[in-house]
Amino acid sequence: MRKIALILSSICLAISAQAKDYAISTPNSSLIITAKEGKPLYFRYYGSRAEIKDIYSAGRMLKYNAYPAFGTNCNMPYASLVKQHNGDNAVKFVVEKVEQNENNGLSKLTVSLRDVAHPSLLVKVNYSAYSDCDIIKMNTEYINEGKKPVVLQKYMSSVLPIQSDNCVLLQLEGCHGNECNERVAPLTEGVHTISTQCGSRPALYQNASFMLGLDGRIDETNCPVVAGTLLWMGNFHFEFHNTHIAGAPTLFMGGINPAASDYTLASKKSLTTPEMVFTYTNNGKGEATRTLHRWARKHQLIDGTKEREILLNSWEGVHFDISETSMTDMCRDIAKLGGELFVVDDGWFGPKYPRNNGKTSLGDWGVSPQKLPNGIQPLIDLAHSNGIKFGIWIEPEMVNSKSELYEKHPDWVLRHPDFEPTYGRGGTQLLLDLTNPKVQDFVFGVVDDLLTKYPDIYYLKWDNNMCMQNAYSQYLPTELQSNLSVDFTLALEKILKRIRAKYPKVVIQLCSSGGGRLNYGYMPYFQEMWTSDQTDAFHRIYIQWGALNFYPANMLGAHVGSAFSKYTQRFIPIKFRFDVASMCRLGMEMVPAKLNDGEREYAKRAFAEYKTIRPLVQQGDLYRLVSPHEGTKNYASLMYVNEAKDKAVLFAYRLFTWRRANHIIIRAQGLKENAMYRIREVAPEYANKPAKINGKVISGRVLMQEGIVLPELLATQNSTEPLSDVRGVNDYRSIVLELTEVK
Repeated sequence: MRKIALILSSICLAISAQAKDYAISTPNSSLIITAKEGKPLYFRYYGSRAEIKDIYSAGRMLKYNAYPAFGTNCNMPYASLVKQHNGDNAVKFVVEKVEQNENNGLSKLTVSLRDVAHPSLLVKVNYSAYSDCDIIKMNTEYINEGKKPVVLQKYMSSVLPIQSDNCVLLQLEGCHGNECNERVAPLTEGVHTISTQCGSRPALYQNASFMLGLDGRIDETNCPVVAGTLLWMGNFHFEFHNTHIAGAPTLFMGGINPAASDYTLASKKSLTTPEMVFTYTNNGKGEATRTLHRWARKHQLIDGTKEREILLNSWEGVHFDISETSMTDMCRDIAKLGGELFVVDDGWFGPKYPRNNGKTSLGDWGVSPQKLPNGIQPLIDLAHSNGIKFGIWIEPEMVNSKSELYEKHPDWVLRHPDFEPTYGRGGTQLLLDLTNPKVQDFVFGVVDDLLTKYPDIYYLKWDNNMCMQNAYSQYLPTELQSNLSVDFTLALEKILKRIRAKYPKVVIQLCSSGGGRLNYGYMPYFQEMWTSDQTDAFHRIYIQWGALNFYPANMLGAHVGSAFSKYTQRFIPIKFRFDVASMCRLGMEMVPAKLNDGEREYAKRAFAEYKTIRPLVQQGDLYRLVSPHEGTKNYASLMYVNEAKDKAVLFAYRLFTWRRANHIIIRAQGLKENAMYRIREVAPEYANKPAKINGKVISGRVLMQEGIVLPELLATQNSTEPLSDVRGVNDYRSIVLELTEVK
């Protein structure tokens, strides 16, 4: 058979007399599809980068409908379900044309599919590949070219058949204060789903990310892995189909959750589904993580290659008890410790109804004269006079029923007019209806008015403390109520784009009762995300360990809280708290004045030391060394390595004491075997008593192959002046080591 090869950057096209095979390729992976006009689009292969002819020769080619629709093979999983104006649900998509282009290192291939029975329905299936990282994206666009509306009942972004029936799934799940728990389990026969209906807080219980180990296991370094994440700020839905039929692939489909979201697509209108991002590697989930992190920092996260400041947030220190005196003291104290940013959290606003608790004032974004009689500007000036920056908390999508805004605009909230709404935080909180253009202007105005009046505000903390409990829009017509979930999310995106167009440089943290909005779809608009309200450092080990599977360290806020955790009723020593928070974006969440003299001295050193390792933590490649979920489960260790592999920082933690676990070896990763590395302990508990390994020079080969013995490094220091209320503990010990190549 005669073939002609046409190469367009990373998209390769081979043409035969029967069909066209397309290989969408990154530097190390390829995805192959087959398209022929008038025939279904077929998925053929996803795996290591390869030539089309070699995949044929190896017998690795599948033949699976790349975008199956309900109507022709109804007993099989389908990605598309459409109801025509006459009630017809049967759809058969066939290829109409294929388009391809390249722009700034991103190669894109679009296959247009048309419904045979209803030619006015067009679906474009998009594949994109990056030339600088192993990332492939997929999404779809539905276009109604007819004169009457159609209803989209299922409209997935992506379909990915995976050539394995022995997969192990890693997903993240949890709840408030217990986010991002790793769950790893075999993908047994049947259908496994990961989905959410929380609306405005889509990551509250499940996360829109996953990894699949393809040979019956999933480890850090030596197994084939497919990882994926969805770029969507609303309800999502993942399906994993494992039939165990001989030769049948494991099928993944992902996109917007179709539950209660039949989307009416009017004549001449279109709907573009969110992008699904995939990476493939044979080098374990560690490499999958590093690929996602690099791509996020470079291509998705706003200011992803910039370092983040050390901050103090007022919330856990004073909660709603904001006053000019308390804020002044905290601002000065964090500056003295070496912090770089002070953030006034909830409680500063409410001209008519002062914000003293969660029951009032949301929507009324004027300064409370009782709380801050001289306004915000003196605090901004104070921060600048102390050499630091200033930030403030907002929750602009929300309103309390006791507020001036609600009194004026009760029709601006989501609620059904015929029954009492379900309230959120404080028993009075409601979600504003973002589908209403007037509400969109209001939410934008909250940010615009604040930054116009106070242009020196450097940082905003944008919170969201309520799910979409009342799924009824007083703005949308009755026949479009099922569009609410999607249109609400698209409206939020529209607002955020508008804010970023006017204020591209302001730093905005995304918070949602902690990690309720931890999702790649928010990254173009928020420099960082608050990982969890849980600041117990022992618990944070697990939360951050899980989150770091998918999310880069520079976007994960991690704060040093008080020694005593209100959530767990546990005391944790200050060094352990600092070392845990230092593996992400370091901050503080307490009243610094409550530190004793030893703790204050240590905090100064720890902040100063973090600044020396910050480039490694926030921009380095992550290597997980010892999981807190595996082995004896009383140790955890990870490290970050820079691109040149001449500097690294290693974190190690003993979570609790176990007598028989007295010879744990930590083997480094990511270093140069032939290089020699000088070891320096970062912020030792006592400045004049670093660990015995401090100053040693060890080869990369020994560090990676032989490793270092952990218990000796974590031996309890003896002192008559402990740094916290925790005395004589062997639990919650930690060490941070900087490795620098000796040249």
